[in-house]
Amino acid sequence: QNLELRLASLFLQRRRFPEALEIVQSLAREVKKMDDKKELVEIFLLESRIHHALRNLGRARASLTAARTNANAIYCPPPLQAQIDLMAGTLYAEELDYKTAHSYFYEAFEAYSTLGEERLAISTLKYMLLCKIMTNNPEEVNSILSNKTARNYVGPDVEAMRAVAQAYSNRSLLEFQRALEKFNNELQGDPLIKTHLGNLYDQLLEQNLCRIVEPFSRVEIAHV
Repeated sequence: QNLELRLASLFLQRRRFPEALEIVQSLAREVKKMDDKKELVEIFLLESRIHHALRNLGRARASLTAARTNANAIYCPPPLQAQIDLMAGTLYAEELDYKTAHSYFYEAFEAYSTLGEERLAISTLKYMLLCKIMTNNPEEVNSILSNKTARNYVGPDVEAMRAVAQAYSNRSLLEFQRALEKFNNELQGDPLIKTHLGNLYDQLLEQNLCRIVEPFSRVEIAHV
């Protein structure tokens, strides 16, 4: 079963979603008969990630709920609980509930920091900063980064988010574009960050257009 779960994860990484989904759904049927709740948590979590990758957010949420239901019935190891929190934060962010998403990303960040999972800690820290920017609180980015734990992860990924926060705070499309160019790998290499920064760019563009036309009662499109 663990081998099949790893195979499904590999299919997910390679974007072979139908094969990945077929494996986890078959596994879920088998493991339910054995009532192995920890295994079910892992299966439903992976199923949630697959549905999320397919942009089927309703099913991703249902799978996550199933994972949490089984996790509540057992002692859930910290690494597994961190995965649940990370997935919950991801789905809340997709629903544009960035405040709730931030709380889950914070829990995941604390767990991964304690567990010494540097790569995952950096990712969840970036997601926390993203949520602050998306809720129109870019000034809180530096406050978070002044935290003792967060300071351990300062590097290109964190500086990328700091640059985005500064650009958004200044309402500058030019600064935003420069940040995307300078930190292309850090910002465009993460699907979650890339998607929400696309939304942020649209917001900045709209704000800049409004600022251009605001002083006028009539505007020629060519002028804009």
